Amino acid sequence: MQKTPYYSYKLGTLPKGCQLCVKGSKLVMFITGLCPRCCYFCPISDKKYQKDVIYADEWPITDIKEAIKEAKLINAEGAGITGGDPLYKLDRTLKFIKALKKQFGKKFHIHLYTSLNLINEKNLNQLYKAGLDEIRFHLDLDSNRLWHRIKLALNYNWDIGVEIPVIPKKEKHLKNIIIFLNKVGINGKNKIKFLNLNELEIADNKVNKLLELGYKTKDSMSYAVKGSEKLALKLMDFIQKNNIKLNVHYCTAQLKDKVQLANRIKRRAKNIKKTFDTLNKDGTLTRGAIYLKELKPSFNYNSILKKANKTKTINKLKKIKNNLKKDFKINSKLIEIDKKKLRIITSTKIVKKIKKEINNNLLTNWAKDNKLLKNTKDLYLAVVTEYPTFDKINLELEFI
Repeated sequence: MQKTPYYSYKLGTLPKGCQLCVKGSKLVMFITGLCPRCCYFCPISDKKYQKDVIYADEWPITDIKEAIKEAKLINAEGAGITGGDPLYKLDRTLKFIKALKKQFGKKFHIHLYTSLNLINEKNLNQLYKAGLDEIRFHLDLDSNRLWHRIKLALNYNWDIGVEIPVIPKKEKHLKNIIIFLNKVGINGKNKIKFLNLNELEIADNKVNKLLELGYKTKDSMSYAVKGSEKLALKLMDFIQKNNIKLNVHYCTAQLKDKVQLANRIKRRAKNIKKTFDTLNKDGTLTRGAIYLKELKPSFNYNSILKKANKTKTINKLKKIKNNLKKDFKINSKLIEIDKKKLRIITSTKIVKKIKKEINNNLLTNWAKDNKLLKNTKDLYLAVVTEYPTFDKINLELEFI
């Protein structure tokens, strides 16, 4: 057993999908929230669970062009197709696989997660012909009724793996899966290439019942379940001692947050950074922001944005921006409208300069003359540090 540089442990080699994942170079393609199963440990958020929605990383999308755009923004070398169960919307899944391969070439590595509920020869054949490189099965821990279906995947020349959460009270069930995987093959040859053991996490959603079942987090700062890592390492020891020929990767919650997400954010930040942004070491962006009084960030900020008249607000912001450009002689590349968060963004230096003028009442006449504001103090100026993701989650916001 070997500890990796990614806060995880492995036996053998990491699957190709995982190798790209830890680099942050995998597009997370959430194809649908629909699923034939209802797992009590499901981590899917309420806005996605059993809803037919599509996301490319954190970006809610409607077509393949947007997925391709997100892939370019993170310099993706591949994609992981997930859900729900992508096979629930098989035609859509096939369409996305083919389009991504056509856009980025055969070397663009695509892996897919699915349960065994919707597996049959026809579905697998279509996935393989579309160009799928790696398929990962979620086996039901409490029933082996469908386990035999994994054998259907052995007829194709792709990497086959199993990915399961390490549930502390399911040691016997997990060992049964390992023993089963060791026996699967054609003519005695084992073709299951890898087993991924995921650290179990308690999700902040309605479907996740782990807390009700008595599971606890390992500390107050983590969503990871107490005892999950201990059992994962015990299972890896079991695999070694029984000479089971499987590549095994124990993937921790820390890996997902500190490695996968962090590296993907850094890749995206380099591509979306504005001329006026400061790119921080962790991939976050620091910038100046100008908010209208009625759209000032607060506790219910997202609901305020949803209720706003977007067209009217953007027109108002454009007029304010043009006046600021003129009066402060700001280069067009150093100030723009953020149409998603309905604000003006610029450099921290410029926003501080504007604030100084407001404090000195030098812009009072400017506001009245342009009939845009009752007073320039109705503009709220701030220095913000935020993620370079589609949702632009704030890490720090300081009004000046």
